[in-house]
Amino acid sequence: MSDRSPEQEKRTATTTKGAQRRALILDATEKILFESGYGELTMRAVAVTAQARLGHVQYYFPSRTELIDAVLRRTLDRSLDRLAPLFTDAAAHTPPDAEGLIRQLLAEHDDPRLVRVYAELWALAGRDEAVAAVLRTFYGEYQDHVAGFLRIRNPALPDTVCQARARVFTALIEGAALFRSGIAAHRTEAADAELINTATALLG
Repeated sequence: MSDRSPEQEKRTATTTKGAQRRALILDATEKILFESGYGELTMRAVAVTAQARLGHVQYYFPSRTELIDAVLRRTLDRSLDRLAPLFTDAAAHTPPDAEGLIRQLLAEHDDPRLVRVYAELWALAGRDEAVAAVLRTFYGEYQDHVAGFLRIRNPALPDTVCQARARVFTALIEGAALFRSGIAAHRTEAADAELINTATALLG
């Protein structure tokens, strides 16, 4: 039996229902980005895809900018949630398994939906400074994880070198997504082997 009052139970139910509605709207937005691209993303299209009233969509997200920001933050937060344990778990080994870490990072590219949504968001960031700022924050955190991994693996490396290598490593792995996903090119075993060798060298 719950110790909460009927009013508390009602607020919890309302909050949960609101969170579910928000999630459905964000799912619909991602679906449009994946299937049709940013050019087709309108509030009305989101409402139709989410099978919701336009007013409901606008209640949770008053503007398309706020909607895009919420999708972006959710997508990036999910990626960080997946990536952070990779660096933490790898850092617990002696010595850290750089190649194993890289292969796990590259496995992120196996989800074509995720790569396509990222491609749309990267393109959008080129036109929208607010989106670009969120992306910069995400990749800053990503690079900090890589730099921390480098410090554990190579304690003698200066911090400036760790940061520089982390930036190049991040650019290499993330840029490879477009070429390994089939968007700009298709992956090959030979190219993947060279990619892994290059990325491993960056990690020392």
